[in-house]
Amino acid sequence: MPTLPLGLALVAVVVLGTMAVRAAELPIKDGQKIAFMGDSITEAGAGAPTGYVNLVIRGLEANGIKATAIPAGMSGHRATQMFRRLDRDVLSKKADWMTLSCGVNDIGFRDKGVPLALFKESVTKIIDQCQAAGVRVMILTATMTGEDQPNPTNQKLIAYNEILRTLAKERNCLLADLNADMQAAIAKAGVEKKGRVLTSDGVHMNPAGNQMMATGVLKAFGLSAEQIEKSQKSWTDAAPAAAPGSKAK
Repeated sequence: MPTLPLGLALVAVVVLGTMAVRAAELPIKDGQKIAFMGDSITEAGAGAPTGYVNLVIRGLEANGIKATAIPAGMSGHRATQMFRRLDRDVLSKKADWMTLSCGVNDIGFRDKGVPLALFKESVTKIIDQCQAAGVRVMILTATMTGEDQPNPTNQKLIAYNEILRTLAKERNCLLADLNADMQAAIAKAGVEKKGRVLTSDGVHMNPAGNQMMATGVLKAFGLSAEQIEKSQKSWTDAAPAAAPGSKAK
């Protein structure tokens, strides 16, 4: 069996050792399970190799952390419905982590939504029950409903996202501010690309949008710019287009 020259072997040991140290510093650990609670965006994110759920798992693995995804997205669901199925879809599966993606359906952009007070109550109960069961929580702010921030539904979404940000801080949850990331990526793309920069229909993510979401989740897990770049390189075969502005800063 061929062996590496001593110098190259030492470099390899140092690189692997550095990778292991950086992985050990992250809150997400090798062998843990992540439940991805959400609506149709999350359901789609787990249903294809280019979906953000699968990209998160691949991105972690590229950095030495083998995690298992527990898909828990259901089309059309709001925070109230997510709370009702929390035990079945997250707690009973012994997840170590849960990412919570809600808000898009709660504002009622297609039909009657969930009032702000009930939205806050439902999200609070979800967080509290997870933490009581030893499940750590990452809150994802709701992405946009149409790629134009001034539209009425995006303006309505502001208050819902502020609740999510406040609860993340109060309950000591990790926060992936995907709404802010999405706005920044669309602004960077410029008016000539307006309309379908990150979504296929204004709501559901295209491959670039899934990369944007996965990058936001990985940043919230504490991955460095170098680690995120390594994650993004691992996505090359799964998703051909890089999300505008998704590189770590």
